[in-house]
This record gives sequence, structure tokens and C-alpha cells, in this order.
Amino acid sequence: MKNNHINYIELYAHNLEAIKTFYQYCFDWEFTDYGPTYVAFKNSGLEGGFEYREGKIVNGALVVLFHEDLMSIKAKIEQAGGRISKGIFSFPGGNRFQFLDPSGNELAVWCPV
Repeated sequence: MKNNHINYIELYAHNLEAIKTFYQYCFDWEFTDYGPTYVAFKNSGLEGGFEYREGKIVNGALVVLFHEDLMSIKAKIEQAGGRISKGIFSFPGGNRFQFLDPSGNELAVWCPV
């Protein structure tokens, strides 16, 4: 893993079982469940996951960047005019935060624990 590289992508889904069936059947993706609202995928060229969403899905992809120092990259994003949309939080495998770039695109940055 390298700092500042796209490392993971998250997509949203209304039905996790149906989305797993679709991508497994069509593309031979493999899945790991992380509770009732999240499933990770692999064997897709770029690892990622599906997060359960109830409402309308808008901008259904979240690009996740890697950086070994969340505090320094968070400060740099804010200094450059980015806005933090979700503060640093823990998840299985590490910590991350989400931000909006100056055009309003939401991305995330993560690092291992």
C-alpha cells in the first residue's frame, strides 16, 4: 500500500444478499460479511465493499484512499479547502474519515490500526 493511492471502493446496496448473488454469478467475486449492514468483496481487481442503504442511492460509490498518517492528511485536506464530512472512526482493520473535496465529491482516507 502506498500513501495517496486509491486502495478500496465502497458501493451502496438496498439488498446485500441480492447484490452478492448478482456479482458472484456475473463476475465470480468473493465476499466476506461484516455484520448485517456491510459486506466486503475481493477477486474484482480492486478490493471493496457494499454498505446497506435504505433510502435513494445517490453517488453510489465511495473511493477510499490510503494514508499512513490520518491526522496529517486530514489537516492537509482542510488546509486545501476540503471539508470533513465524517470524523475519524474505527472499523474492522483500521481507522478512517470521510471528506468533501472543493467540488462536493465525497471520498475517504484510511489507515490500519
